[in-house]
Amino acid sequence: MRYLPHTQEDIQEMLQTIGAESLEALFPTVPTSVHRSQELNLPEPLTEWELNGHMQALASQVGDSRSITSYLGAGSYDHYIPASVQYLLGRSELSTAYTPYQPEISQGTLQAMFEYQTLITRLLGLEVSNASMYDGATALTEALFMALRIKRKKNVLAVSTLVHPHYREVLKSYLAPTTFELIEIEPDQNGRTDLSSLQGRTDLAAVAVQSPNFFGCIEDLEAAGQIAHEAGALFITCFTEPLAYGLLKNPGSCGADIACGEGQSFGIAQSFGGPGLGIFCTKRDFVRNMPGRLVGQTKDKEGRRGYVLTLSTREQHIRREKATSNICSNQGLCATTAAMYLASLGGTGLRELASLNRDKAEHLKQQLVEAGCSLPFSSPTFNEFVVRFPAGHQEVQKRLQAKGILPGVDLGRYYPELDGHSLVCVTETKSRQDLDILAKEVSA
Repeated sequence: MRYLPHTQEDIQEMLQTIGAESLEALFPTVPTSVHRSQELNLPEPLTEWELNGHMQALASQVGDSRSITSYLGAGSYDHYIPASVQYLLGRSELSTAYTPYQPEISQGTLQAMFEYQTLITRLLGLEVSNASMYDGATALTEALFMALRIKRKKNVLAVSTLVHPHYREVLKSYLAPTTFELIEIEPDQNGRTDLSSLQGRTDLAAVAVQSPNFFGCIEDLEAAGQIAHEAGALFITCFTEPLAYGLLKNPGSCGADIACGEGQSFGIAQSFGGPGLGIFCTKRDFVRNMPGRLVGQTKDKEGRRGYVLTLSTREQHIRREKATSNICSNQGLCATTAAMYLASLGGTGLRELASLNRDKAEHLKQQLVEAGCSLPFSSPTFNEFVVRFPAGHQEVQKRLQAKGILPGVDLGRYYPELDGHSLVCVTETKSRQDLDILAKEVSA
């Protein structure tokens, strides 16, 4: 947006209209002790073309995503966004629509949310989806607190250490002022969660597992769900890469009571880390305990189809002590984007795209092994995996970054026992040539 400053004549005219002698007269309540005593030390003004050149020079000092080949994943994924999504999202009736506090005049917004909910429940295999939450981390945290409301006499939550580390940090922040207990479940030697330590426990309100997990490994959700239910706990699955469920069995068919996670992969640009989309699904039996809002379909007195806020147990709508969540809004525009993306691909397109991601990741995995890398885990993966480079992570990172390649996330910062290992992600945006170049550079 252009910055068009007011002229001195404009300023004087406005001051005269409101009866003020100067701009300073507009702030009589600000103590003089905090007034600036001298002018800001700013450089001389630039012309518009000089300023553009200055900004381009500054931008050239940092990495440009268009000139860098990135294999970073770990919760934020580089996927191609169809032109149809970008066009529709820019339409004013969508990009300017606000939270539907008055459903009778917000039918378009409510219908968009209803379509989003329908698509998400079909993808995840559960009966009810809310109208979205902030992001994957808050969705998981709200799911665990929902389990505590349902299992009122139990106060222990079991969460896999292979759930995204940032998600677990958010959860710990929520739990800090409470008396609830959190136990973390360690992984096995194959990169999956080892749930054997939960056998015999009767105090668990919920068990949470991520699949594909932070190592990229696909968990055995059916077995995990059976162990959770035998312990009398709700089984919660979360995810950072929902595209995987275009190919894998969905959480609902594996016995999940709640499925939640991040929806950024569905048409939402990475945008330096946000905004994201919190996806949240559950069984119909638990709908009264579900956080957020639920849009439903109905008919008016003349029999015409209409949409309403069927459930909105938030602090803005009911007394605070009865609210299921303190989240005050939903990511309406991001949810609409996800609905557009899923509708553009359709079921067949989503499956083909998921297969493409899996196949490209497997190709690079094989290429890296032939280049001398080692794979610490034998479990199947989707579009990211853990690898140890032959010359060590730091050396390879520096050498490849100098050539405009980001080969993956250093896992040592999150898991000290995996120091020197990298989490590598491959999506449809990487060509076969890109993958072959990475493998060649690693072996050089």
